[in-house]
Amino acid sequence: MQALWQFLDLLTTIAFNTTNKVGHMSTSAADTQILDIAKLEEGLATDSATYRAAAPFPHIVLENLLNPSVITPAITEYPSTNSSEWAAYAHVNERKWGSTDSSAWGPTLQSIAATLNSPEFVSYLEKLTGITGLFPDDTFNGGGLHQSLRGGFLNVHADFTVHPYHQDWERRVNVLVYFNENWDESWGGQLELWKTDMTRCERSVVPEANRCVIFTTDPDAFHGHPTPMTCPEGTARRSMALYYFVKNENANIRSTEYRARPGDGVKSLFIWLDKYLVRAFDWSKRHLGVSDALARKFMPSNRKKS
Repeated sequence: MQALWQFLDLLTTIAFNTTNKVGHMSTSAADTQILDIAKLEEGLATDSATYRAAAPFPHIVLENLLNPSVITPAITEYPSTNSSEWAAYAHVNERKWGSTDSSAWGPTLQSIAATLNSPEFVSYLEKLTGITGLFPDDTFNGGGLHQSLRGGFLNVHADFTVHPYHQDWERRVNVLVYFNENWDESWGGQLELWKTDMTRCERSVVPEANRCVIFTTDPDAFHGHPTPMTCPEGTARRSMALYYFVKNENANIRSTEYRARPGDGVKSLFIWLDKYLVRAFDWSKRHLGVSDALARKFMPSNRKKS
């Protein structure tokens, strides 16, 4: 009889531990929910109207897009600034670092990217923007994780219009999510949205943590953060960039269109010359299948981090 009670006690212990384990997993999943799609959907009527009426081109700035509990883990998972995981985007028109290999990211960053590329979120983007047939680029070509250090910048530009390896993928929407806690505005790094005629900046967005900018990538949707940043050494401007496409066999193919600002003076010539170097780089990717890593070796100013 004692053996029977011991056996029953063992079964109870197993059942209790199993229940606790399942309960813990469920609670953990709820705690780490990446974002609340239902809440986003509730605000669609207002947000879609705001988006489509926005100047200088359709866009919206969303605060606290992600569950706040995932922000600190995501920041912690960012590779260190001297990690070999970062590839250089370093030439006349930009100085930043990028990582497109999501398999090398931490689990929180992977979950965020997967959620923002999910059918549910893409459906939300279609309703927000009015653009149907959207789909994500799971390879994150040109996107993924970005970071800029002291002195980093990205000159004002309109994005490439067609995916370099899929000639019928027309780029239509960008989603940018920032991971910078306590960002000091005096450091610079604000995302600038410029008028289509490049006469002035219409809106400036501080890259504060959990702030998201969504915008339509029209051929004249000019944006960037062109002034070299003055953040302390070792401080990085961190973001995740996701691009969404539609199928269009007749899309107009154009590489990134960099533009000088009023007052850029002689710098304008170098911006123009570098733009055409980037076009040669883009052509080699589209027609020769040249990889980003190989092509960057021939770009001026690319160099290892010290």
